[in-house]
Amino acid sequence: MPTEGLTPKLVCRNIPFNAPSLVGDEFSHIADAIHRKQLSGDGHYTKLCEIWLKNKTGASGALITHSCTAALEMAAILCDIGPGDEVIMPSFTFVSTANAVVMRGGVPVFVDIDPVSLNICPKKAQAAITERTKAIFVVHYAGVLADMPAFTKMGKAHNLLIVEDAAQALGSTLAGRPAGSLGDLATFSFHETKNVISGEGGALLINNPALQERAEIIREKGTNRSQFFRGQVDKYTWVDIGSSYLPGELIAAFLYAQLSQEDKIYKRRLEMWHAYADGFQNVIKAGKVRGPAHIPDNQHNGHMYYLLFDTLEQRQGFIEGMKGRNIVTPFHYVPLHSSPAGQKYARSCGDMGVTDMISETLVRLPIFYSLQDQQAVIDAAVEIIKG
Repeated sequence: MPTEGLTPKLVCRNIPFNAPSLVGDEFSHIADAIHRKQLSGDGHYTKLCEIWLKNKTGASGALITHSCTAALEMAAILCDIGPGDEVIMPSFTFVSTANAVVMRGGVPVFVDIDPVSLNICPKKAQAAITERTKAIFVVHYAGVLADMPAFTKMGKAHNLLIVEDAAQALGSTLAGRPAGSLGDLATFSFHETKNVISGEGGALLINNPALQERAEIIREKGTNRSQFFRGQVDKYTWVDIGSSYLPGELIAAFLYAQLSQEDKIYKRRLEMWHAYADGFQNVIKAGKVRGPAHIPDNQHNGHMYYLLFDTLEQRQGFIEGMKGRNIVTPFHYVPLHSSPAGQKYARSCGDMGVTDMISETLVRLPIFYSLQDQQAVIDAAVEIIKG
């Protein structure tokens, strides 16, 4: 029995932060891929996925890859990053954004994020441009698009390539224009934590037609194999650097089943996102916690709902309280500028105060297609926040 005068603690069955979900014809597509007798990449389902992505985004080219990490590595090669070249990016991002540059001998230059959108700050990026700058990797955090018009203008003024790290942003739009269509290159992730999944998987989108042919070569281990199969050359051979960035057909078959249901996934994620926003509106109005801000003309895809606390101690107390109720609510990135590898291979430009603050105070809530106990998450979270 609870102690007299105290409210009993709400304890739920185990609710993970994420769980991969089936949404359509994943099994039948995989069986069909096997029946077609091609399990290596660039088969029937690979092509269907790439056509879908081009139609969705309006990109001139789309190449699916075995991960978003692979797509970012391809982007770094296409940007012609070499030893000493600098690439501006946020510190508040996944390590793959920086690793792609470091693996080419380049130097990631970290700048601070905007406190409202949590995306890379255009003014801070502008201040970081030097004669060594080759590109800007713009990360769309939580499916909210960064200020791409500012970065596009920056790229033209300084002859820089703009790469959208749109790992979390499939389906998001800015003033009606889709994520993945706004930079010279763009990358998507289909990791099982994303909206549309294939376990592991990614894509490189090409909006600069001058990069299309080389992108195909890089993905095919540096060979002109794609040109050979189109009949453009009579044999294929090694012509450039590259690696094996293709996924197998089983992955592509699973992915195409998910892409085919993207509109249903999108609707479900937005419903859950707005349920969180409604569920926390009172504690947000009371100033006990903050939620994502509304940004005009920016339609996110419901990828993530997060809360922001005032201090690290409050955030950690919330995580522990939710853990005690069997609900997983993780924090997110440790800033790359403070990581051992970040200090070894990269440099920072300007103050990183917003990045440090957000890293210490942000917590993510469970949100995935098959989540059934969202109200229990909200009730437990509100109970802890009020306490």
